[in-house]
Amino acid sequence: MFRAPEKDTIPAPDFTRRTRPGVVLARSRRTTVAGTHRVPGDKSITHRALLLAALAPGRSSLRGALTAEDARSTARVLRQLGAELSPLRPGATVEVTGHRRFTQPRARVDCGNSGTTARLLLGLLAAHRFSSVLTGDASLRRRPMRRVTEPLTTMGARVVQASHDGLPLTITGGRLRPLEWRLPVASAQLKSALLLAGVVGGVPVTLHEPAASRDHTERMLRHFGFDVESRVGGVIFKPTGRLAPFEIDIPGDPSSAIFLLASAALADAGTIIVAGVGINPSRIGYLATLVRLGVAVAVSPGGNTFGEPFGALTATASSMHAIDVPADEVPGVIDEIPMLACLAARARGTSRFFGLAELRVKESDRLALLAANLRAVGVDASIDGDDLTVTGTAKPLRGRVITGGDHRIAMAFAVLGSQSGSRIDVDNPACAAVSFPGFAATLAGLFTAGN
Repeated sequence: MFRAPEKDTIPAPDFTRRTRPGVVLARSRRTTVAGTHRVPGDKSITHRALLLAALAPGRSSLRGALTAEDARSTARVLRQLGAELSPLRPGATVEVTGHRRFTQPRARVDCGNSGTTARLLLGLLAAHRFSSVLTGDASLRRRPMRRVTEPLTTMGARVVQASHDGLPLTITGGRLRPLEWRLPVASAQLKSALLLAGVVGGVPVTLHEPAASRDHTERMLRHFGFDVESRVGGVIFKPTGRLAPFEIDIPGDPSSAIFLLASAALADAGTIIVAGVGINPSRIGYLATLVRLGVAVAVSPGGNTFGEPFGALTATASSMHAIDVPADEVPGVIDEIPMLACLAARARGTSRFFGLAELRVKESDRLALLAANLRAVGVDASIDGDDLTVTGTAKPLRGRVITGGDHRIAMAFAVLGSQSGSRIDVDNPACAAVSFPGFAATLAGLFTAGN
């Protein structure tokens, strides 16, 4: 395990200075990173823990939960459905008093910007015999839902959807039937929605996946005694368990950790440690990609909580070279593609990312935004179908980034702009709060001195 150098006694420079409201501009100066840092709680685990706690009769305690906007969306809709939740505040334990069944909401259920909230909630509502109207913000309303509602309809739920494939929609739950389904894409959200329908409906579910996706739901359900068999090509669920109140320590989010690791890789010197972060194998596929890029990274296991391993990740300033990311690897690094592509912009040679269709239906058309913004700051980037090509450059990067309200685009380009010699405008840095509250301060805190 690497040991981080002691922090410099010189105060960390404010490398992000505001030029006008809502815009962050990186300074051009030599960068050195150091220290041990933490990232907010895992978003995927927080969503699932909140949802399961709301259906576990009694009081559950969640320590380290993410308090960002997406998690607050889940908490808000669960209150509408009859659960009692304490406020989601940084550093506070979230107390959830749940009941075995939801109660019918009196108004539309607004899922905000959170696709995880909407899709997983659809699975849970499928077995509740009342009608609910789900909606969200403009971005979420454009995201596809039929891939979830079609198998839920096969199970016995009724869904009335607008002419387009998105929200708002009305779901009326019913008595569910067992399901065997071939997933059209490798998606943890889709898989989890159907597994959760099996939980509340008390029916077996067999799913066939085109590729492996993150397995937080399977791990949590095993904790409650459900028979969940993960195998190559899919998962088999049997309703053998029972939800009960629980306590959980939620590790840091590895998808947030990549922004800190990438900052170290791009720095002129130094090493950082990201402590207490989740190291679930289905979530850290990007580490192998970083290694192929030439980034010096290491993993130090620290323990296990609720079936989820955690530990420390270490990264050091590195010299990078181009790589190819094949389509079969993309499901395991889908959330990290923006940051990986920005690192490729500083690697020697031309990198290619294949099969990125799923990026087009994220919070934005993330693929189009990513390529356009790379070009805007001076990087040769192009799209061919659903493939992205990025040619690295050593020249200073200058330009304005349009985030489209996409938190991962904002953070990836903020990190790219932290490199010495770069001056990158990010039009909406505040949208990082969707998944990483306090991101700007955390990023600034990595740097020990500038000259």
